[in-house]
Order: sequence, then structure tokens, then C-alpha cells
Amino acid sequence: MTLPISETCKNPPPPAVLVVDDDKILRQALASLLRSAGHCVEEFGNPIAMLAHPVTKSAACVILDIRLQGYNGLDVHSRMAASGIDVPVVFITGHGDIPMSVRAMKAGAVDFLPKPFKHEDLLNAVDRALELHQEGFEKRRHFSCLQARLSTLTPRENQVMVGVIKGLLNKQIAWNLGISEITVKMHRASVMRKMSVVRVADLVRAGEILGLSNGLHLT
Repeated sequence: MTLPISETCKNPPPPAVLVVDDDKILRQALASLLRSAGHCVEEFGNPIAMLAHPVTKSAACVILDIRLQGYNGLDVHSRMAASGIDVPVVFITGHGDIPMSVRAMKAGAVDFLPKPFKHEDLLNAVDRALELHQEGFEKRRHFSCLQARLSTLTPRENQVMVGVIKGLLNKQIAWNLGISEITVKMHRASVMRKMSVVRVADLVRAGEILGLSNGLHLT
């Protein structure tokens, strides 16, 4: 029996693409292009407003100008990372150079587009950012679901699960815990059911994702 999916396992609303540029005309033109391609868009004239806005943490992509009035886009990117804002960034600039582009890509930027750039290039970069965002969301959602399922285990079931993912036989787990092998089998079946897995390999993988395979003991 599969456990009901928690709120953390549900799909989120469509994520937004953020456009951060102090050039209002360009910003609005980019926003219009993105909306015509079907994206939900939020515009910001400066990075401080973007960083303070609730939509930022759940955004799919930030299109960020390198040179903003009073700000450096690369520094803004670093500040995002330091604040735990893990959103793919596409840099745009009219003053780019090779060292700057290298720094941006090393920092994890999806792309670095010198102005003027083709609309197709920007849309392709945003599509790549959306793919990265979706991959990251799926990983976080899977982890949250596993945590929710793990929380339903009893302390003894937790101990049995740790033994299983460490590769111990039922009789070894029984010996370590001071219980019968039949009891271990019962707990093991309950663990498999509550964790919504069929194969031991899947349980082991879930344990690895949750970090249960390192430094835990049965007793």
C-alpha cells in the first residue's frame, strides 16, 4: 500500500522567469518576448527588489544584466547563492569580456549572452534553465517525500531499515537488536510498505538519498 502523498509532493504552480535590468525599455521588451513564448514573467529594475521578492526563491530562471546601475550582476549572483536562492541564471551584457564570461560560467550560470543577442538564443537559454529548475525541483520533492515516509517508521523499524541498507542479513539484524528473525522479517515488510518500495535495491537507494548509510548504528 502506498502512503498518501504529502503536500510537499504536489506539483507547484508554474514558475516565473525574472528579468532584472535597469534599462526599462529593454526589460519590457525581454518580458514581452518571454510572455509571447508562454512564460510567466516578473520584471525588476534593480537586484535588491528582486532579492527581496517572495517569487525569487521559487523562480525557474533569472535573466540578469551584468552591469546594473550601482550593482555588479556577478556579485548579485554570489549574493543569491549565499542567501540560499538556487535559481538558474542567464547573464546578459553589453560590456562582456572573456574573463567575465568565464567567471559567470564557473559560478554556475546557464549562459552568458552579449548584447545584441538573438531572440532564439535567449529563449534557448531560458529553456535550459527551466530544465535545470525542473530537475532540481524533482530531486527536492523526492527527498521531501522520502523524509515524510521515513517519519512514519517506528524506532525499531528505523533500526531494521538501517540494517537492511547496510547489507546485513535478517539473522544479523536480529542478533544485533536482540530480537527474533521472524520479528525482523515483519518489521522489514512494514518498512518496505511504508517507504513505498518493492525491491531492496530501491530501499537502499532511498537510504543513500536520506543519508542513512553513513555513520548510523543499529543500537
